[in-house]
Amino acid sequence: MIELYLDTADVNETARFNQCFPLKGITTNPTIVAKSGEGLTDTLKSMSEVLGKEARFHAQVVSKDVASMVAEAKMLNELPYDMVVKVPATENGLAAIKLMKKGGIQVLATAIYTAQQGFMAALCGADYLAPYVNRIDAMNGDGVAVVRDIQMLIEKNGLSSKILAASFKNVQQAMDVMKLGIGAITLPVDVAAQMFSHPAIEPAVEQFDKDWSGAFGGKLSFES
Repeated sequence: MIELYLDTADVNETARFNQCFPLKGITTNPTIVAKSGEGLTDTLKSMSEVLGKEARFHAQVVSKDVASMVAEAKMLNELPYDMVVKVPATENGLAAIKLMKKGGIQVLATAIYTAQQGFMAALCGADYLAPYVNRIDAMNGDGVAVVRDIQMLIEKNGLSSKILAASFKNVQQAMDVMKLGIGAITLPVDVAAQMFSHPAIEPAVEQFDKDWSGAFGGKLSFES
């Protein structure tokens, strides 16, 4: 089954969606954590209280050189949670990923814009690959096509990496990549809300209520 994540550091929104979605955990990045006003340590503690001990957290290194990335990843890996270390799929990032995997650290290769970039990250051992669907589209590319190509390369080469698609503007983009059989997806809060919103839903529910109360008043279903 696909792993579903929320792309946020907002604890209240996470608690909201955890009630109605089967969330695997959350994904964060330096921008998301910075905007939240809280550091990563406090954020993860609060998220763990909301999501439980089985939740998986994706947190990104902020170091730039290979040695520092690996050292930072080791510290993140020692946190008392199910951690996945996010690493940009740059030249230094790919080198760091190879070393991290030798140390048994779970890794997500992030900031993926091309199929070849994702494929190289998979060959380097990344557990997850995060292509930026909407950002690719915004650069006159085809985000869904990039995800499709990476998925095909993973399958044809028997690689264990999972695509964790990210960066969505609307629910259609999310649905299009999920149709490809990817292993995971992370949704921003606004797109997550679109998963159960449609202009026809509320009128339909209101009609149900009207018809029921007209026939049975305030009785519940089993009382009728």
